[in-house]
Amino acid sequence: MPRLAIGPEFPRELSALAQPVRRDVVVALRRFLLNVSGGPHPERVRGGRDPRVATLRLAPGHRGVVVRQRDVYWLLTLLPDPEAWSYAQRHRYGVNPALGVVEEWDAESLERVEPALRRSAGPNRLFEAICDGDLLGLGVDGHALPLIRLITTEADVAALEPLLPPTQYVPLAVLARGGTLAEAWRELDSWRAADAETGGIDPDDLHAALRRSPDRAAFAADKVELDRVLAAPDWCTFLDPPQHRLAYAARYENPVLVVGGAGTGKTLTALHRAAHLAARGRGPVLLVTFSQGLCEDLSARLDELIQDDAVRKRVEVDNPERLAMRIVGDAEGKRPTLVGPGARSMPELTDEALRLLTRATGGLLDDVVEDGDDTSGTGGKPYRHIVVDEGQDVSPAQWRLLRAAVPRAHDDLFIVGDPHQRVTDTKIALGAVGIPAEQHSLTISRRLPQELLTFVVRLRGGGPAGGLVTGVAEMHGLRADRHGERPMIRAYDSPDGELSGLAATVASWLEDGVPAAEIGVGARTSQLVRAARQALDGLDVRVSTFQNLKGLEFERVALIGVAEGVVPEPPPADPGARARALQRERSILFVACTRARSVLYISHYGRGSPFLPL
Repeated sequence: MPRLAIGPEFPRELSALAQPVRRDVVVALRRFLLNVSGGPHPERVRGGRDPRVATLRLAPGHRGVVVRQRDVYWLLTLLPDPEAWSYAQRHRYGVNPALGVVEEWDAESLERVEPALRRSAGPNRLFEAICDGDLLGLGVDGHALPLIRLITTEADVAALEPLLPPTQYVPLAVLARGGTLAEAWRELDSWRAADAETGGIDPDDLHAALRRSPDRAAFAADKVELDRVLAAPDWCTFLDPPQHRLAYAARYENPVLVVGGAGTGKTLTALHRAAHLAARGRGPVLLVTFSQGLCEDLSARLDELIQDDAVRKRVEVDNPERLAMRIVGDAEGKRPTLVGPGARSMPELTDEALRLLTRATGGLLDDVVEDGDDTSGTGGKPYRHIVVDEGQDVSPAQWRLLRAAVPRAHDDLFIVGDPHQRVTDTKIALGAVGIPAEQHSLTISRRLPQELLTFVVRLRGGGPAGGLVTGVAEMHGLRADRHGERPMIRAYDSPDGELSGLAATVASWLEDGVPAAEIGVGARTSQLVRAARQALDGLDVRVSTFQNLKGLEFERVALIGVAEGVVPEPPPADPGARARALQRERSILFVACTRARSVLYISHYGRGSPFLPL
């Protein structure tokens, strides 16, 4: 029986086809998996750069391109016949010998580039001081060494980026800008497979390499798995190796903190960790986030991610305020009130919930019963595992409550956050609230194109930010994996002109085929939100304050009213309060800008916000 691995492009291309063609493709793949008579069979590619590449006829006029090694078939793409043959001829595939992951090369384009590099090569080659052994030790492909030896400038390396696998481009880019071999390895480390450090890499074992490449392949052993991979959103199935390694680690002995910049997949990692703990853990899981709106969004995403109803029921989603109210309400037999005579404040309720949890366990924070015992439990705590999203905005009292709601045991707390996206005044380090977490980082923004990332880093300021970690967190090393459009900043002469410009812009996006659900519109104040909704009357797009866009993402985002006196509002006179207010306002705008995956539109009338980069 064939072992079939589906690449991330294949489901996207399948979903774009007409329904009858999709049906034919799915039926053909099911027959291929069963290895029945009449099913598609691999057809050799004449003139191909890789002899393992073949095509499968999956529907009239459409073929899948596969890389075949013995009984393993990696299904890469689904294209009309002529394009499929061209794709199959153009590419070659390999296993990075240092990292253990699969790589795709645009071999045909590199062949065309080589003569131009040879003609322009000067006497001083960029990598002449680095021996072949050191380059090969970084996983640089031996077939590419002659081409690499022709490179003269850093610009040559940048020009090759679209043609190289990222695991080849990254070390070359580090070395080209004067970095050391050790720095190149640090950049590559997040891609490295766990068994790479023990010498367990076989460059000829495609199956093992695909297993190490969760962003490039998802195996489907039967009809049920095939249908799930083809129907699920990308984020449910394909994780980058760093995200996958963090989310699906077998066991953490200590609390874990994952810090990452905008678009690096922190929330995605948290969702997958919660799903993994629900399926493999020892008790109920709580996924904590910033607000009730985000709770609803994460709950819906968990419904997509976790197909087993029994497993799904093991994960609750809540925010710290509601958790505190629930704990107090359960103890007192009624829901506590926050208004009226004698009503307690939210901080008071949080303190009371902490007191109740501590009293229930006698003040002890014991380990739960370990694996191998016939009893599993939570040591008197309401949860066995807690996963925290948007950790930078959790207050010290809320951290103490979360620490008390889960036993001190392996896999107790898994926290993700970014101090640079903090929209509150919280600046507490986890160690100060009894959570000595081991820290990990995500540094590649998959959501933002480089042009947008550069803009928002300048807007926010790439300097340090306090909170979560001891000392300060830097935005150093954050980069995007693709290029796109620069943000658009539009100035108008009047409020009516700005609102008319917004309506025209959103209408043009809808005419371009962007779904309404993929368009987000934001403003700093509720008054501006109401004005935007009136201007967009009849256009079914989401319009929210900047704060309520937090945690969401859209293909295109429009932000209005980014003007002096609005963003930021006039700050307090006290110097300390003024500095805190301005930094909070800057962070709120930064968060709103980073909700866009491809296009960001910013408008104002009068003078623009001083936060906008010149």
